[in-house]
Amino acid sequence: MEILQQRSGTAQERSDAAQVWEAAEEFIRLFHRENPDAGDPDARLAAVRAELAGTGTYRHTPAELVHGARVAWRNSNRCIGRLYWNSLRVRDRRDLTDGDSIAEECFEHLREATNGGRIRPTITVFAPDTPDRPGPLIWSEQLIRYAGYGDHPSITVGDARNAPLTRALLDLGWPGGPGTPFDLLPLVVQGVDDKPRWFDTPADAVLEVPIRHPDGPDHWDDWGLRWHAVPAISNMCLEIGGIHYPAAPFNGWYMGTEIGARNLADTDRYNLLPAVARRMGLDTSSDRSLWKDRALVELNRAVLHSFDGAGVSISDHHTESRRFLSHLEREERKGREVGADWSWIVPPISGAATPVFHRTYEDRPSATTYVHHAAAHERAKGRDLV
Repeated sequence: MEILQQRSGTAQERSDAAQVWEAAEEFIRLFHRENPDAGDPDARLAAVRAELAGTGTYRHTPAELVHGARVAWRNSNRCIGRLYWNSLRVRDRRDLTDGDSIAEECFEHLREATNGGRIRPTITVFAPDTPDRPGPLIWSEQLIRYAGYGDHPSITVGDARNAPLTRALLDLGWPGGPGTPFDLLPLVVQGVDDKPRWFDTPADAVLEVPIRHPDGPDHWDDWGLRWHAVPAISNMCLEIGGIHYPAAPFNGWYMGTEIGARNLADTDRYNLLPAVARRMGLDTSSDRSLWKDRALVELNRAVLHSFDGAGVSISDHHTESRRFLSHLEREERKGREVGADWSWIVPPISGAATPVFHRTYEDRPSATTYVHHAAAHERAKGRDLV
């Protein structure tokens, strides 16, 4: 009986292998359909089936990896900026499994993606999960994050969202930054067969933009506001044809509202709207004065003005909304259905003034996409880091 189990595997293993094969077959056929020069998919499918039978997994060809990463972006229901999905630069680093090499490649990713301010959509793919061992992990939510010192948004210096991770890193031995609202956090990486470790982010890997208002220094130019240029998400899992790549940081460029209406404005982030309103002399005694709305617009004007002045790629929510509808039309012409999550596609300010507001969407699942696993949220908070 023991020999039989070694040959055929447990019922769970057989079930897992069947699920991988189903997803693999779907992806391989899609790849060959969208890349006619790749030839008949049957030979490739036979090879994949044989590899699965022998190892419980299979390895994507370089061309499959590139197309799969791009299709995953195309399938990302929460992303409004998918028009340029086919331009994603894919850095194949599947041979890397140790923390030191992964951290260095993450920093190199930032340098290449920054591109002097002309941001290039980029993904770096590290080793996948296999039946023998899990792949490496990046605990950090993004490759660039600012520290949050304190336990409550009203007293936190920096980004309140990152206060739990900051505390965990301090307990782990990180000496902390100078204590400004924009201290760079280290990157937390866990290599295969290793514990998570932190790596200081080199200064030359991070481009930051000082935030200034277009109407001059009478607003808040003296506050020292700034934000980093590259939004590189690093704790989502790239899933292609049944294969999971748990460490695959990727970036596009910012839409201004991500910074001005969320990062700097949310009450559990930098919570700047009350201070901006006071500096503008607005009546904050009642919500009916719409002081939050007025402060929000001015903060977003400052973000767009600052990035434009620095020559750093950024999009506004009106332009990006029109581009998304262009993406829908382009995909429909190719016979492909586009999934979308309305609550994420509609911008966080002036939603009704954008064309994406006045539509409904279907949140379509896909086997080739980027996935936020629940454990990744806990790791981003530094849970069990120490």
